[in-house]
Amino acid sequence: MPTRTAETELGNMTEQIAFTAFDEAAFEAAVRAAQKSLSEGGIPIGAALARGSEVIASGHNERVQHGDPIAHGEMAALRAAGRQKSYRDTTLYTTLAPCAMCTGTIIQFKIPRVVVGEARTFAGEFELLRSRGVEVLVLDDQRCEDMMLSFQQDHPALWAEDIAE
Repeated sequence: MPTRTAETELGNMTEQIAFTAFDEAAFEAAVRAAQKSLSEGGIPIGAALARGSEVIASGHNERVQHGDPIAHGEMAALRAAGRQKSYRDTTLYTTLAPCAMCTGTIIQFKIPRVVVGEARTFAGEFELLRSRGVEVLVLDDQRCEDMMLSFQQDHPALWAEDIAE
């Protein structure tokens, strides 16, 4: 698989950053989690938490499956990781830009780096993350965008509920 680049914003400039083979593997864990959620009739958002060269855990949006309003993909991955002494050396990979709730959790636990599959179908809270020193990389992954576009078109009421619209 070819190495791709990710975009990150630094001030008013956009920089291309190399995306490592491990980043790719960890991001794929998030994509698989999103696909699993979709196959279960849920919202196709997945996430994975990694430290060093190890994926600690992955999870997916389980709002539909569990009737839990805060069971977003990022929350599910953190829940699956269990208690950690610190998150300051982790990276969170997610298929979609984090919402305000998930952004707050990232900030709360001082996760320093977030890799995002796409932010076209939902803009998320990048400005807040970056204002708190979080490095945000956006991949513009077409699979993630296509999955969310299809879901949003097929289930507009469920999507609106997920983002509290």
